Amino acid sequence: MTARPDMQGPREHRPDTRGPREHRLCGKWTLDWGLNNYKMRDVFTWRLLKTVAMGQVLSLLICGTAVTCQYLVEEKVDTPMLQSFLNYALLLLVYTTGLCTRKGDRNLWRVLRSNWWKYLVMGLADVEANYTVVKAYQYTTLTSIQLLDCFVIPVLMLLSWFFLKTRYRPLHFAAVMVCLIGVGAMVGADILAGRAQGSEEAVVLGDALVLVSASLYAVSNVCQEHTVKTLSTGEFLGMMGLFGTIISGVQLAVLESGAVGLITWNLRIALLFALYALCMFALYSFMPVVVRMTSATAVNLSLLTADLFSLFCGLFLFHYTFSALYIVSFIVIIVGFVMFNAVPTYSALTDGETQYSLADQEPDQGPDQRTDQGRDEGPGGFQGPQRLLPGTSEHVVAVAAL
Repeated sequence: MTARPDMQGPREHRPDTRGPREHRLCGKWTLDWGLNNYKMRDVFTWRLLKTVAMGQVLSLLICGTAVTCQYLVEEKVDTPMLQSFLNYALLLLVYTTGLCTRKGDRNLWRVLRSNWWKYLVMGLADVEANYTVVKAYQYTTLTSIQLLDCFVIPVLMLLSWFFLKTRYRPLHFAAVMVCLIGVGAMVGADILAGRAQGSEEAVVLGDALVLVSASLYAVSNVCQEHTVKTLSTGEFLGMMGLFGTIISGVQLAVLESGAVGLITWNLRIALLFALYALCMFALYSFMPVVVRMTSATAVNLSLLTADLFSLFCGLFLFHYTFSALYIVSFIVIIVGFVMFNAVPTYSALTDGETQYSLADQEPDQGPDQRTDQGRDEGPGGFQGPQRLLPGTSEHVVAVAAL
């Protein structure tokens, strides 16, 4: 039998026909779904477990804001824009001040001169997303909000596909479906437990507000992922603090000046406002760190458990009725989140190259340097990003896969 031309010659010069290195784990072949025949320890790495834990910390912070909001409602306080303004003001004091003192090309003034309108759009999307979802509670039911708020995930994946060039594997779509099934179980538990569903004054308007909020959150999250991965976390938070404070301050003066004047201030209400602002400040400060490690889509999947943490707190604080479906929902969402992060996404660049995007690059290596260091850790280790150089066998196979 005559040897194939591409298999002739010394072994070290033969092309690697097993697929790109990032598609293999411990030398095993990757299936179409992005799965491998690997041991559980190859997936459940410390980095993956840390990512899951950090995602749940974000959910706990959101739970803290939900609990404080519930207590403020009991105190007859309805000032969502004031609450947001306090958070943005803290970001302004801490991070925008830091940008003012920064030297070099990325200080506050040069950033504003070059990209002010981009950060204005990002800040506007974030402020209005927070405002519209709170207003939706006045018009529609809790069930509708919990279900329709998941709309942020497909919108976010779509925006990431077009603007961040993120490419997903079938396993990622399956993981999203698993998480949504978990949300469905949570909503079913609310209905069976007879939890108060809120207003039904104008359901269509309320549902529309939730969809608008989800879309605006997706825009804000895509801007956040792009900024923290290509520029810096400090710049993102500084610009969010600056424009968020200006926009929310104007909206507060126009829409809520009367409501703020009706507040009967006491130590309890002041502490509730302070706790809400601190939880939001910690959430905004910590979230870019997790987004940088994973992606905005992965972070939003982890945040689906925030409602469950709020429910668990409500069992003790507000005497909600317990349902075993809450536990089932939590487990299902966590399983979906682990599935999504077990296999890395990758970026399809405009020049035909493929770049894996779920990890920080080694600080001493430029984006165009190839390295095999640590690449055998596997999908659970989030190795990357790695740029495949044109002309290599890995690049040819990767382009063909696209």
